[in-house]
Amino acid sequence: MILINLLPHREERRRRRKQAFFAALGVSACAGLLVVAGWYLVLQSLMDQQRERNGELTREIAVLDNQIKDIAELRAEIDSLKARQKAVEDLQTDRNMPVHLLNELVRQTPEGVYLTSIRQDGDNVTLTGVAQTNERVSELLRNTANSSGWLERPELLEIKANTPSRDKLDPKRLFDFSMRVALKRPQAPDAKDGAPVPAGAASAPRKSS
Repeated sequence: MILINLLPHREERRRRRKQAFFAALGVSACAGLLVVAGWYLVLQSLMDQQRERNGELTREIAVLDNQIKDIAELRAEIDSLKARQKAVEDLQTDRNMPVHLLNELVRQTPEGVYLTSIRQDGDNVTLTGVAQTNERVSELLRNTANSSGWLERPELLEIKANTPSRDKLDPKRLFDFSMRVALKRPQAPDAKDGAPVPAGAASAPRKSS
């Protein structure tokens, strides 16, 4: 027997293909939505982790800021203590400075030089006196410049010949001079470090002024 299909098979095939296409499209859309949802969840998880790390960093930064503030306060206190210590040291040095000055002048003044006036103005000292020769004045300048622990930067202001009057027994020519010298402020009065020697340890004077 011969069977003849009288139904529109082409339209039926087209309809099945369309159903299969829409089914595949729906499956693809669902898969795409699942992928997007999964990626969104992953991103949210990463963002939450980053927020936690940012919060930890913020807390650590706050702790470091407090520590830096404490360090700054400690440094300010240390600087204040150093300033007070320096003020006390300067006061102690200033109190003993006249003793060191006189002792140092006695030690550094060569024979044949006689000081007649000493005037201090801050860290500067002006000396006036008489000398037998110009070389004695030069020696005094060299001593205060090179071998003095408490005096520095000597400067000769004036020197002139002074002939005694005729009625004196010794008509030797003398020289009047004036000079300026600066006082040193040692950091630590320790002889081992090359600082000035205290007045009590100085050698005996060779010539009184």
